[in-house]
Amino acid sequence: MMLSAFSLPVSAARVNVQLDGLDAELRDAVVSAVELDHYADREVSPTQVRRLYRRAKGQIQSALEPYGYYNAKVSGDLVEKGENFTAILHVDRGTPVTISEISIRIDGETEGLRAIDRARAAFSPRRGQRLDHAEYERSKAAIHASLFSVGYLDAELVTHRVEVERAANTARIMLEWKAGQRYRFAETDFEGGQFADSFMQRFIPWEVGDYYSQDKLLELQQRLFDADYFSISQVQPDSEKATDGKVPIAVSLAPAKRTIYTGGVFVGTDTGFGVRAGAERRWINSKGHKLKFETILAQRLKTLSTLYQIPLPGRDNHSFNFGIAYRDENTKTSQSKTLRLAANDSQIWHGWTRTIGLQFLTGDFKVGEQKGSTTLLYPEISLAKKRADDFNFPRKAWSLTVAARVGQKGVLSDTSFGQIIADAKWIRGIGDHSRFIARGSVGYTKVGDFDKLPPELRFFAGGDRSIRGYPFQTVGPRRVFGEDQEPKVIGGEQLLVGSAEYEYFFTPKWGAAAFVDAGDAFSGKNFDLKIGTGFGVRWRSPVGLVRLDLGTPIGDKYASGIELHIVIGPDL
Repeated sequence: MMLSAFSLPVSAARVNVQLDGLDAELRDAVVSAVELDHYADREVSPTQVRRLYRRAKGQIQSALEPYGYYNAKVSGDLVEKGENFTAILHVDRGTPVTISEISIRIDGETEGLRAIDRARAAFSPRRGQRLDHAEYERSKAAIHASLFSVGYLDAELVTHRVEVERAANTARIMLEWKAGQRYRFAETDFEGGQFADSFMQRFIPWEVGDYYSQDKLLELQQRLFDADYFSISQVQPDSEKATDGKVPIAVSLAPAKRTIYTGGVFVGTDTGFGVRAGAERRWINSKGHKLKFETILAQRLKTLSTLYQIPLPGRDNHSFNFGIAYRDENTKTSQSKTLRLAANDSQIWHGWTRTIGLQFLTGDFKVGEQKGSTTLLYPEISLAKKRADDFNFPRKAWSLTVAARVGQKGVLSDTSFGQIIADAKWIRGIGDHSRFIARGSVGYTKVGDFDKLPPELRFFAGGDRSIRGYPFQTVGPRRVFGEDQEPKVIGGEQLLVGSAEYEYFFTPKWGAAAFVDAGDAFSGKNFDLKIGTGFGVRWRSPVGLVRLDLGTPIGDKYASGIELHIVIGPDL
């Protein structure tokens, strides 16, 4: 006897969903909630299509409720063509539910605490606004986080209710927290680091007994990161060990690589092709002292420098720094070989990096056809500050550096002089693909014997960070050294340079720029405006922003043609 089995063919259908009556944001949210749409690219039986279509109305109405639409109406039709179905759905979202009353209650002494006050003031949706459940949840979480951030570690949300009156299209929000006690800082335990606790305590930006603050924890985290001693630094409250209103802080650390080596090939219009190499000892003893060596060998610049740093961890990032640097520079305008000794005190002061120090500079130089030698000892002070939304590629950023130095003849100095310099840069994004960049430099010198100033203390203009269209340091006062010779640049006592640049990026990596630079290096009242203009290419490479510019001078009898300028590195 033979048995045979036969399976009857089951027809497979295709379905397409057409939905109207909603804007793009709401439509995307609603369509994703319609189960029928999930079968657009899958085979489904006609019976399933009809069953899913009957569910679609309720799914759309439910999907609109989190956005405040509680009385939406849905109509439509299911059109069948052979094995294909089209679900046509018309949505009338109706009048939105608005907030008629908001009650936010927090027990305890929380009034006047800035973090909590800000979170309450920013609560959304507000009275009279459309109910939006996502906004409500974010605002609720923000208030809870603000309580935790100022020390209410046991805060509990005891009431969280949204009451919707469908007939009136109104809603009442009721929230209540039981804050509990406000915790204070107990002892801080450092684990896994290479330094003694007595050294690590200097990083802590609070005192035992101060109220707990999440901002202070973040500040400690940032200080440990900036110190560059650790590869891992995690700061968190040890809530399980909190007793008597005090919470200990646990800091987990792992030492960074102690010695790092750097090196690479670079090219710059001002320096030519070159190589750079360096070595840094991140800490050389139990007190965290640092030592760094660096050398540059380029076509027009050779340097060898060392820096010894004594950090004094604390809230002001204090450090003592001692450096020695030898510099051999050969530009179209000057040649110099100088030795510099420097000692300074650096720290954060009212949000600025303040550096006060003493510089000793000695060496030989040649500017134009003039040879000279000099020795100068002078104090120097500088203030620097920068802000950016992204230091790799900022769209909202600025920087400002101001420096002053004074030398007195006879105190290991060949001449008396005073000098002040200011450099500024401002960056703003325009739309999604463009940036505007403005920069400026101002300098003023009062000197007894100008010929005793080495090139690095004179003012020149021209080059990729000055007036593009001119070679490096070729703009400045000129002097005739022989009857038959052309006047040669010797540098000036004053500087005034400004620049405006527009960048547009065609892709995330590639863009173009147009720029105008103007200014002069001069002495006395002999200001002679120089203008350079041109265009360039921008590439956001893996090693930083690459800028390639072609600039030309305008209306200058001493300069003509096109100059190529190449710069690699960050904007600030």
